[in-house]
Amino acid sequence: MRDDIRGGEAAARRLTVGAALSDVVDVEDPRAWLGLDSGIRSWFYWLPLPPTEVAALRHPDALPESRLALALCHPDGRIREAALGAAAGYPGLWPLVVVRTADWVAPVRERAREVLRAVLDDVDTAVGLAPLILMGGRRGRGVFAVDLLDEVLRRAPRERLAPMFTSTDRGVRRFAYRLAVDEGDFSPAVLARAAARDPDPVVQDLCAEAALAAIREGGAEGDVLDALLGARGPRVRSAGVTALRRAGQGERAERFLADRAGVVRACARYVVRQVGGDPAAWYRDQCARPDDPALSPGAVAGLAECGERADAELLWPLLRHSDPRVRARAVAGLRALDVTDVRRLRALLDDPAPGVVREATLALLPFARSLDPEQLTERLGDEWPRHARVAAFRLLDACGGLVRLRAAASLLDDPDVRLREWAGASVRGWQATADVPRGSAEVVELLAPGRQPDRERLLSGGDRSQVGIEAEPLLVRGGGHAACARAAAGQGAPAERARPVPGRHRSRAFDGLRRWSRCLPRGGSCPGSGW
Repeated sequence: MRDDIRGGEAAARRLTVGAALSDVVDVEDPRAWLGLDSGIRSWFYWLPLPPTEVAALRHPDALPESRLALALCHPDGRIREAALGAAAGYPGLWPLVVVRTADWVAPVRERAREVLRAVLDDVDTAVGLAPLILMGGRRGRGVFAVDLLDEVLRRAPRERLAPMFTSTDRGVRRFAYRLAVDEGDFSPAVLARAAARDPDPVVQDLCAEAALAAIREGGAEGDVLDALLGARGPRVRSAGVTALRRAGQGERAERFLADRAGVVRACARYVVRQVGGDPAAWYRDQCARPDDPALSPGAVAGLAECGERADAELLWPLLRHSDPRVRARAVAGLRALDVTDVRRLRALLDDPAPGVVREATLALLPFARSLDPEQLTERLGDEWPRHARVAAFRLLDACGGLVRLRAAASLLDDPDVRLREWAGASVRGWQATADVPRGSAEVVELLAPGRQPDRERLLSGGDRSQVGIEAEPLLVRGGGHAACARAAAGQGAPAERARPVPGRHRSRAFDGLRRWSRCLPRGGSCPGSGW
């Protein structure tokens, strides 16, 4: 939201010199209008217009659109209220009328609601303003516009609402489908296809539940179930699988026992058990053929989800399967069944598939101290693939003590940014132990800041030369700590850098300076300030 406000301040600067509203605001983005409102108010707060300009804003009938936009967002409520009457004749300003319906000043709010009620008589206008109205409804006093939109759209012809169902704004699609479900506008088959097509989970659940409710009431179910079962989203597929039992088609659930999504597999197992089947036996039969190239990774995962520790004997041979997804699911299944053979899983760290190495690493983490640290340290070299280096460092980091510190220190200057940052965090968080005290010679050498600036920054937890830059936003707000921080960074005394601010912000700044001064040594001064 802060970025939106800054964009609004930039737009305000351009509007004051006569730029067109459509050139400074993305009219299709509701956040841009909210940012414009906040940005113009902030702009006037810091750089108020001359009295002659303010007097001109009090007569909105003679203002062009760009100046009228400034008046609609002016900090003075009387100016905002006067501008609302003229804004009714400018369709480009109607989004700002929507914003004013949630204004904190009651007269402005009531006047804006009168204008909006007249504007929303046109259905196309209501559809166009829907994204902003719904976003504003999340804010205080924004419910009125949402209720008005609902009232207008409920009595509108349904074909006029078609753009809302394909809107890129998910809030608009949710509102449209809720309205359609309440009014009974769509058949169960249409709702099922919408659930299968829409990427938003809320719309998926809403449409799927409505479609299945129609089935319970005796509607046609063939097209509905087929659409739900063929959906890409696992939530929709699971709803369709669960509905198979009510529809008397529980035998169809068996083919979903190996689904790629765990929630779908769980629903399929429930339905299969309800019709007298044994999911565990089905999984065992599938996994008993380790050389079958058609074996599904979902079947391997399903065996671990409902099997017993004895079923691990079926998973071990799958570690040599040609499909890396099957190998990864087999390793994850062994971990889920709490079956571990360190020697056999250690060999999987050489697997070419990153997913297999990741699962093997997770399984070996509790046994990291039993691994050979020298072999793992060799894998930190640049010649190894990145997933192998990450796995080696995770295991070395889990060893703790001097092994962890050596591994992390060796990566402080690594070209891989993620590994370098992870190693720096590991060094900073290292804790001495009884057998590896902090004062030992090797520990002192490893913890000592190196010659490279990057190494020193990672060890210290930040770049001290950036203190002044990071503190600048606080200085704009009048923070005394930030002012002293800038002075300490060599950027001049706070009084030379800070711009004039209103009295209450000056008082906060001086409060901050007093708190800062308490942190200085007795008789000390703010560094770099000359105080």
